[in-house]
Amino acid sequence: MEVSRLHVESAMGVVILSLFCLWRYRTSLLRTRDSHSIPATPEPEPKELTEDAAGEKSIYHANKARLASGALFPAPDPLPDFSLETARTRDYVYVNKTLRYPYYQTMAHQPLSPNNWIELSSSYRWYLAEKKRVIAEQGKKVIDSLPENDAACGELLECVVDFLTTRYPGLFDRLAETRDEKELDGIYSHVTEERYQWSKGCPPEGVEGLRIISRLTENDFLMARGREDGHIYFVGGLVAFPGFYLLSEKIGKSMYDVHQPVPQFNQKLLVSVERTLKRMDPNAPFERSSWEIVDDNNLFYHNIATLSEGEKCTTDPGDLYLRIDRQAFRKLPRSKAIIFAVHPLLKKLRDIREDSPLVPALLSKIHQETSKDLMEYKVAPAYQAELLPWLEEATKDQIARGLLKGDEEVQNFRDLPRPIEIRVPPVAVP
Repeated sequence: MEVSRLHVESAMGVVILSLFCLWRYRTSLLRTRDSHSIPATPEPEPKELTEDAAGEKSIYHANKARLASGALFPAPDPLPDFSLETARTRDYVYVNKTLRYPYYQTMAHQPLSPNNWIELSSSYRWYLAEKKRVIAEQGKKVIDSLPENDAACGELLECVVDFLTTRYPGLFDRLAETRDEKELDGIYSHVTEERYQWSKGCPPEGVEGLRIISRLTENDFLMARGREDGHIYFVGGLVAFPGFYLLSEKIGKSMYDVHQPVPQFNQKLLVSVERTLKRMDPNAPFERSSWEIVDDNNLFYHNIATLSEGEKCTTDPGDLYLRIDRQAFRKLPRSKAIIFAVHPLLKKLRDIREDSPLVPALLSKIHQETSKDLMEYKVAPAYQAELLPWLEEATKDQIARGLLKGDEEVQNFRDLPRPIEIRVPPVAVP
């Protein structure tokens, strides 16, 4: 027994000694790896959220694969034969998730095609003329820039010139030349016959740069940036066609303050929106759209926005407009300014009845079943009592004309035959 016990203790000692030597060897190996800068296997990072509060896939993750490759956001494809007289524009009723059922607050955004940052329509001349009039009459209410944003205005101008001269070479010339040993840059518009030129790398900044942009595009541009407190602030822009607000009411304010009146935004969307904008890569822009029902075609400020609480809209439902604002988001590479390029488009409801199957039924569902506070924010009580019966009749008319069977689900309206692009008629403001 004594011999057997000694054998067991001896065997245990050998095992313990072997384990100790193995531990010493592994520790030495790890130190050697560290001394040669060979990183150990990193601890797994916390799992990132891939959806926002409303269940939408994050645009960050939608672009993550392309960003990981280091690929630059490509230049747009040239349209050498583009003509304003025959130009057709994407129908914003169907772009993104503008209209959807059920309807709730969400960013509803998707990656932006490089071809679609700035779109020109057959009403290009009207947009420019109307924008010029609004800027002359409203001044700082619609065009302004804080000092911290002035350089970004110049950078934005360069980006606009890059895009327009590449995408529409028949309408715009790049004025890049050397004169008296001085390098110049700029743009010439064959539409307006206006010429803008500056020293290369020194474009006009601040409001001066924004004024030039106003003579080149149909878009409005709202500009924002992150500050040291971690929040996004609106710091300038060219906003001649806001419809329901003024730039002067927003400039210098945080995204939280600006969206205080918007139901559910600060509670449900603010955190994810600011996170998305702060980590957005300059090479990964995205787009979304918003909608309103309006009672006139004054893009600057609609009559319905001036109605007192409880006051009713008297416009015939068929003459109301569905206004859709396509918003393209980009971050400028140098200044890191966040750019909201907004392109408003109006479509009369009687035209939607004519060529947009199931959309009247969809609008009816949205107005009846969306949360009351959100529809009140959209001023729906001013027109809804008259509009709902009209939408019902419009749906019956579409069934009678064979555009619908009558058993379709409204959320599937994009699956029905309809024009991919539309002509945008000139908007005559009374």
